[in-house]
Amino acid sequence: MAILVMFRHGQSVWNLENKFTGWVDVELSPKGVEEAKAAGEKLQGFHFDYAYSSALKRAQNTLTIALETAGIAGVPTTYDKALNERMYGDLQGLNKAETAEKFGDEQVHIWRRSYDIAPPNGESLKDTAARVIPYFEAEIAPKLKAGKNVVIAAHGNSLRALIMVLEKMTPDEILKFEIGTGVPREYKLDDQLNVLEVKDL
Repeated sequence: MAILVMFRHGQSVWNLENKFTGWVDVELSPKGVEEAKAAGEKLQGFHFDYAYSSALKRAQNTLTIALETAGIAGVPTTYDKALNERMYGDLQGLNKAETAEKFGDEQVHIWRRSYDIAPPNGESLKDTAARVIPYFEAEIAPKLKAGKNVVIAAHGNSLRALIMVLEKMTPDEILKFEIGTGVPREYKLDDQLNVLEVKDL
C-alpha cells in the first residue's frame, strides 16, 4: 500500500485580490503562509519518499513550509511545469469582477466551469488534464505502485485533473468539486492505484 497526499497551495496575493492568476508567478499572502503551516501540522507523523510541486513559487513555498512545519526533512523534491495551474491566457491579471463586467457573467462562468472551453489564449480543464495526467502516469504512478509515499503541492485545476482520475469522477463531477487552500487530501492506494481510502486531513 502507498500513501499519496495532495494539497492546494495557500492563498496567494492574487487570490486575495480576486485576480485570475494562472501561470503568473505570484507570492503567497500572509494568510497563505499560515495555511501552509496549518497543512504542515496535519502532516506530522507522515513519511514521504518523494515530493512534487509545480514550477510556480506559490505551490513550491507551500510545500516547503508544510514539510518544515511537519518536521519532515530531506525528501527528494521535483518541480515541474506539468503540474502548473491552468493557464488563463488573456484573463491572467484581471480582477474576476471586472472580467465579468467586460465579458458578461455567463461567458466568464463558462470559461471557469466548463470542462473543454478555454478562455482566449488559455487552457480549459481538459487541456490542463492533458499535461497533468501523462506526467503523473510517467513520473509519479510508478513510485506509488512500488509502495512509495508521495506528497504533491499544486493548484486547484491541476489537482482536479488528478482527483478526476484517482476517484474516477466525470468531468461534470470534478467541475463541481471544490478544493480548499492548504487542506491535505490523503489517499491510501493499492499497487494498481485503486483507492482503498480517501479523506481530507
